[in-house]
Amino acid sequence: MGFLFGSGLKSTMVAREDALPGRSSYPYEVPTTHTVLGTPLAGPWPEGTRVLYLASGCFWGAEKAAWQLPGVVTTAVGYMGGFTPHPTYDEVCTARTGHAETVLVAYDPTVLSDTDLLRHFWEEHDPTQGYRQGNDVGTQYRSAVYTTTDAQLEAARATREAYAPRLAAAGLGAITTEIRPVADAGEFYYAEGYHQQYLDKNPHGYCPINSTGVACPVPA
Repeated sequence: MGFLFGSGLKSTMVAREDALPGRSSYPYEVPTTHTVLGTPLAGPWPEGTRVLYLASGCFWGAEKAAWQLPGVVTTAVGYMGGFTPHPTYDEVCTARTGHAETVLVAYDPTVLSDTDLLRHFWEEHDPTQGYRQGNDVGTQYRSAVYTTTDAQLEAARATREAYAPRLAAAGLGAITTEIRPVADAGEFYYAEGYHQQYLDKNPHGYCPINSTGVACPVPA
């Protein structure tokens, strides 16, 4: 992951008309199988599997945290919430595609509920930092939730509202997390193969922990 200290340009969301043009297909090969779970990265998955897309900074550590949760069928890292079709990592790092580093989480909702997955998401990072997480600065490191069902959208908003007072009581700012349905956020583009399950392949790799240490309550 790149360190983009004090880069004003990388902390400003690009306008759609100024985004890089991209391309019509992947310029690299996307792996088919999760190196830890042995499951397909892009399906098919068991009937009833749900998918939620979560952005919380550097996607290497966020993906590892997700694949360790009970009920998770598969995870993958990629780019979402931007404008450039089929971007590369280098392009995303220019802040000219509009994408956030995002983790696809496919899970069994009978084992891992929407609310519990979202509570894990809130607690694993600092959702008050805007276009950064710790020393990683730029629009690609923003906090975001991209939902695929109405229930997920409702749970995302409910957990945000439950968490905000706890963060304020701890002296932190307002939550800046972007919450949008996938229909508004756009397509999820799988990242290059070397990014997938990066911390399984590189167990001593860069893995920042930006948790606030504040617990997210169950919404009333």
